[in-house]
Amino acid sequence: MSTSVESWVQQYWERDVLPTLQDYVRIPNVSAAYDADWKAHGHMDRAVELIRQWCAARPLPGLVVEVHELEGRSPVLYLELPATGPGADDTVLLYGHLDKQPEMTGWTTGPWEPVLEGDRLFGRGCADDGYAVFASLGALQLLHETSRDHTRAVVIIEASEESGSPDLPAHVEALAPRIGTPSLVICLDSGALDYDRLWVTTSLRGLAGCTVRVDVLTEGVHSGIASGVVPSSFRILRQLLDRVEDPATGRILLPELHAAIPDARVAAARATAATMPHPFAADLPMIARPMVDDPARQLIAHTWEPTLSVTGADGWPPTDRAGNVLRPFTALTLSFRLPPTVDAASAQAAIEKALSSDTPYGARVTLSGAECASGWCAPELPPWLTTALDDASNAAWGQGMRTFGEGGTIPFMGMLGDSFPAAQFVVSGVLGPGSNAHGPNEFLHIPSARRLTQAIADVLAAHANRPI
Repeated sequence: MSTSVESWVQQYWERDVLPTLQDYVRIPNVSAAYDADWKAHGHMDRAVELIRQWCAARPLPGLVVEVHELEGRSPVLYLELPATGPGADDTVLLYGHLDKQPEMTGWTTGPWEPVLEGDRLFGRGCADDGYAVFASLGALQLLHETSRDHTRAVVIIEASEESGSPDLPAHVEALAPRIGTPSLVICLDSGALDYDRLWVTTSLRGLAGCTVRVDVLTEGVHSGIASGVVPSSFRILRQLLDRVEDPATGRILLPELHAAIPDARVAAARATAATMPHPFAADLPMIARPMVDDPARQLIAHTWEPTLSVTGADGWPPTDRAGNVLRPFTALTLSFRLPPTVDAASAQAAIEKALSSDTPYGARVTLSGAECASGWCAPELPPWLTTALDDASNAAWGQGMRTFGEGGTIPFMGMLGDSFPAAQFVVSGVLGPGSNAHGPNEFLHIPSARRLTQAIADVLAAHANRPI
């Protein structure tokens, strides 16, 4: 990027963004799925109000800043900025979220106290996805500072993404007349395979899951008395899991959770793997060996193959308090990641049928907390957008952009893909190696946030001047 633009973006982040972003980290506004009393606790409203006040203070002529409320739902921050130049009848939609994952254990800094170490800001939510609103308005402000045009811009910052975006469809429906029909959607909630260029996401996995509980007793019983007569709730649950996952390989056994992998995505994974200095798995804090060694297969498995993760458990005492008792129940929370083109509702139905039918020993099996969201596969980029993204990456990072499939889920993207089939999509983000969203020691790589701000400004300018 030019020296003057680089200086402006750096000052913008240091002076205008980082102090407020650190205040945001201090608010424990975990998503509603992890705090049923979120409204009473008030943390989400505090976070929304903090960001609203910051947005309202931006020197952007005509900027509309509103908190959109619906009864019984988390709020949405709605921003609208009129076009400069000829793009008044066109719209670009920018998206992010401000709700957070739970704190988790294992932090060396602390989830709710921001820690700035060199180029990294540590704290829950700073990279996933608190930075997004600052980057979005920073890009628009940069265009105004450099006298470049942009089309009408709408920014939506939701507060339920980490719960699967259950509240967002109602907001989008209510706001539909004001949103209009975007020709470009920019989402800043994705990741990057390194911090050396602009990474554009070509697909996102879907998700499905539930908590499955197996009851065998009404209360715990001495294991010396009951074992051998009463079946273990854990063994029964293990049998149920073997219906959906091969325990030796991790392969998902339900055909409803699989999809054909497009040849173009396989070719892109091979091309990306061939140019990376090391396999994708090398950036993970692994102790075990990876499930697959081939670098290209790792990228495919990361995106196009279904997986099961056990993310929570109930019914277990801590190991230092585990007496010789046959436990009355075992409950596990199951999280399935789905290929981008799998129908999540069909996958969820297949999972529930496999887990609840013909239960061993007639044990009581209860399913709860079911959730599902389909993935998303990007439309092919038109030449103007490919050129704009490559130029933006070269200007900000000094290297051309690359594409990859992301293993996470952003329910909003599937929703928008269905709602606006003619729109183009740019999905990107700052969640690079080690940034550890959802885990301990989440950090924002500040230079990447600055460069992404610059890159999005360039793409918005190109969008306003694209051939139609």
